[in-house]
Amino acid sequence: MDKAILHKEVQDFINLNLNTNITKLILKGSPFNEVSIKELAEQITSKNKCKTKLPSWFNTENIYYPNKLNIEQTSSEITANYKATIIKGKSIIDLTGGFGVDCLAFSKIFNKVVHCEINKNLSEIVNYNLKQLDVKNIITINNDGIDYLKKQNKKYDCIYIDPSRRDNLKKRVFLLEDCLPNLPENIDLLFDYTTSILVKTAPILDINAAIKELKFVKEIHVVALNNDVKEVLYLLEKNYTDTINYKTINIQKDNNQIFNFIKGNKEAAFSLEKKYLYEPNSAILKSGAFKEVSLLLNVDKLNVNSHLYTSDILIEFPGRSFKIIKTLPYQAKKIIKQINSKKANITIRNFPDTVSQIRKKTKIKDGGDIYLFFTTNVNNEKVVLVCQKVSL
Repeated sequence: MDKAILHKEVQDFINLNLNTNITKLILKGSPFNEVSIKELAEQITSKNKCKTKLPSWFNTENIYYPNKLNIEQTSSEITANYKATIIKGKSIIDLTGGFGVDCLAFSKIFNKVVHCEINKNLSEIVNYNLKQLDVKNIITINNDGIDYLKKQNKKYDCIYIDPSRRDNLKKRVFLLEDCLPNLPENIDLLFDYTTSILVKTAPILDINAAIKELKFVKEIHVVALNNDVKEVLYLLEKNYTDTINYKTINIQKDNNQIFNFIKGNKEAAFSLEKKYLYEPNSAILKSGAFKEVSLLLNVDKLNVNSHLYTSDILIEFPGRSFKIIKTLPYQAKKIIKQINSKKANITIRNFPDTVSQIRKKTKIKDGGDIYLFFTTNVNNEKVVLVCQKVSL
């Protein structure tokens, strides 16, 4: 951590150049003897990434930013605040603290928060920034989280862990057993110090695979931000062996789409397309709630593999809703004439061609008010559903 970066003239320079082309700025070199142009560029780039992702940091004066990789890997402020609502207690330890975003959210709920970070420079940065943010109930520890836990031998109401998805060679990994630290290998040890563990994993990790690697899974939270899945969270409770509760949320500017369920053995209802078409949001799709959407919302599925739903009455649906104008058999050369437009928004669900292949075959350009769903219906026929977007 280079404290010269915190000098007023350096901070003024960073703020004045937030909208400057970084490449051109680097070519000019640094106007300061104590701070290199590389450091200045890193501060500017990282701060810009925080404008919407971490507004509390961006809007606080004299924040010291780590490299952009640390910013990219951290939770957003919105998702951090969400995860703070699903746990409770007086004390929590974050074994993989990172830039401290999750810890700041936890500090609003817990009386005591311990932030463990093995990287000395990052730990120093977090400790400094917490003072700028006027946070007094977070303790920063520059140590391996599991080693610190064993050394202190204290119990916490909750342990939070976000295993690093890079191995010792800095290559990206996804299975929990390949992450650092190895959670499946250490989970029994962690339960010696708490009865509640919250785990964050990469969205790409298969949920069923994670359940097999973990123990005592009580809840699974799939968190999307503007229909982009950002986090999958596993809440573990010591000795819990009952049914797993699935909770999905798609956080949007105007409203949050929430769909909670428990997986069962009942089958979904199927039918040909009716008056309205529904496409689940990305959090639901990631959770695998394909049957449960049909059962809980009383809508029919178009095909076991299509993940599109239909009904005669418009309902409030956690995703996108459309009115079906007409259904066409898939004949690429005839589609433009049949829809009477050279523009349309195209979505594929359980269909052999990609969107780009369809556009090449049909000559349909992107845009307009028409939505085309290329899919397979309950009779296993390739069809095109011509739709208009609707809402309640």
